[in-house]
Amino acid sequence: MPARTPITGEHTTLPVIAQTDGHGDTRWLKVKLPGRPNGLNGWIERGGTTERITPWHIVVSLRARRVRVYLRGRLRTSFDAVVGKPSSPTPTGNFFVQETVILGPDLPGGPSALALSARSNVFSEFDGGPGQIAIHGRDLLGGTLGQAQSHGCMRLATPAIDWLVARISPGVPVTIY
Repeated sequence: MPARTPITGEHTTLPVIAQTDGHGDTRWLKVKLPGRPNGLNGWIERGGTTERITPWHIVVSLRARRVRVYLRGRLRTSFDAVVGKPSSPTPTGNFFVQETVILGPDLPGGPSALALSARSNVFSEFDGGPGQIAIHGRDLLGGTLGQAQSHGCMRLATPAIDWLVARISPGVPVTIY
């Protein structure tokens, strides 16, 4: 894994799902990995890593077309969302926030995005990128909140994505069902 994320150059953050001792003093961490196929895991050496614990968890209900945000297991808030349309559905599974991208109001999906470890099951690339799924704004894209109209990403109203970006950091788990 590269030490920095591909879009913003932030330090790479990976959720740990298990750990074990190796030979000698080596400790190994089993981590969730971004990319294809969705749901990949891998082992990395613990040396050189920094442990962080997040109290946040994002849960997306595609049926309800809602993004729910939990803090320490309690619902903190929820937002209506535009989700993937039938021809380009939002992938389901357990993912994580890979990086935070500030786009501004002049770019599609602005003003900002939480780029996820998830990848589209329809698009191998999208607009020059790797078909990465994100939770982002609706600037220059539109879409009606509560509808299935996107290419797979979840679009939120500007106040909602602003609220998320102010609180959610890389590594936060995201469950989409």
